[in-house]
Amino acid sequence: MKQTAKEFMSSISFDNMLYDEEIAASKAHARMLEQNKLISAEECAKMIEGLDQVLADIEKGKVEFKVEYEDIHGCVEKLLEEKIGPVSRKINRARSVNDQVVTDTRLFLRAENESIMESLKELMDTLEALAREHVNTIMPGYSHLQRAQPITLAYHMLAYYQMFSRDLKRFEQCKERINVMPPDTGAMAGTVWETDRNKMARELGFDGILPNAMDAVADRDFGMEFINDCSITMMHLSRFCEDLILWSSVEFGFIEIDDEFTTGSRVLPQKKNLDVAELIRGKTGRVYGDMINLLTIFKGLPMSYNRDMQEDKVALLDAAHTVEACLTLFVEMIKTMKINRGEMQRAAKYGYMNATELAEYLLDKGVEPEKVGDIISKVVQYAINNNKPIEELWLDDLKQFTQVFDSDVYDEVAIRNVIASKVSEGSTSFENVKQQLKDIEKNK
Repeated sequence: MKQTAKEFMSSISFDNMLYDEEIAASKAHARMLEQNKLISAEECAKMIEGLDQVLADIEKGKVEFKVEYEDIHGCVEKLLEEKIGPVSRKINRARSVNDQVVTDTRLFLRAENESIMESLKELMDTLEALAREHVNTIMPGYSHLQRAQPITLAYHMLAYYQMFSRDLKRFEQCKERINVMPPDTGAMAGTVWETDRNKMARELGFDGILPNAMDAVADRDFGMEFINDCSITMMHLSRFCEDLILWSSVEFGFIEIDDEFTTGSRVLPQKKNLDVAELIRGKTGRVYGDMINLLTIFKGLPMSYNRDMQEDKVALLDAAHTVEACLTLFVEMIKTMKINRGEMQRAAKYGYMNATELAEYLLDKGVEPEKVGDIISKVVQYAINNNKPIEELWLDDLKQFTQVFDSDVYDEVAIRNVIASKVSEGSTSFENVKQQLKDIEKNK
């Protein structure tokens, strides 16, 4: 389908989502104009009333976002003029579309940033609750996707807790860069009107103002930082989803995901597909694409504002909404999943992950290091052939490989004891996990 130049240049199809921010910023601007005697009190009151009416019409679905409006700024201006007449045009004193668009974007991202932070806090609370419930749930820990060492499910959940806690800090720091005010900078060099930017900043909830008008309209670093933080969060979610997909398979059998988050197969009815987890994993690439999109738009732009910059909203809106949706569904998914403690423990016992402790036992008994590896290899192979975990082999079974083995070996290789033996700070031991949980509670 062919597009006209007007249709091609229009951004109303996506920036209409900024209507609330556009109206809030316009009302603050009108009040500032009145305070600085650039419009009368009566004119200001008319503008505020008209903007409230425009907002009500939009929220009731009475407004059609037409291509003719070009963008959300032009849309609100035309709707306001329909409400209060030509006096509405005075609202554009001491401002430009260049500073309007970045003000709206900052206000929007501030709200999105806050929403994502709240979702991350809920996710962290859910992980903490799971960890408290499963301090004693033993499972295999994996390296190279091979069973490596026995751990607890609590320990695994707290590893992800730490990842998401770093994400939360990144968004908290990002908010500092988002929440500074650019309005009343004009097109790029300031205005001839006496304004009070600090008043507007206070009314709109900004923490400060940008000192340079050119930078104010040209900067989107805060958006790039925001999408970068979104990308890292999505990467963490994707890794977690991969674990859940593996754990729910017949080969693992560690968990069962609620039917709400899965689908069946018409051709293969025995399957239960983790579609939500798979889609979160897939949408991670989409957010990465938003990041590359934004960086590429800006990499060759001269100062200050350029029309290319209207495309930033496509990436920013998409990343924000994608992360919010993924976090919301992910939290509900892990809140309702069922944990198969027995299967996790069985996998830990039959993973022969206490072979390291068996080797250390032999070394402590004085067996030469060069012989230990051969002995342990034979013990593990014997246990596999007899379908028994190491700790369930008879002492006579062990002694056929070396007479050094004695009854005290069972204390060394018991899975719970292997976990409990890890004394270093941050380890998987039951006491260390409990301490991690105490530290989380203390730092709230």
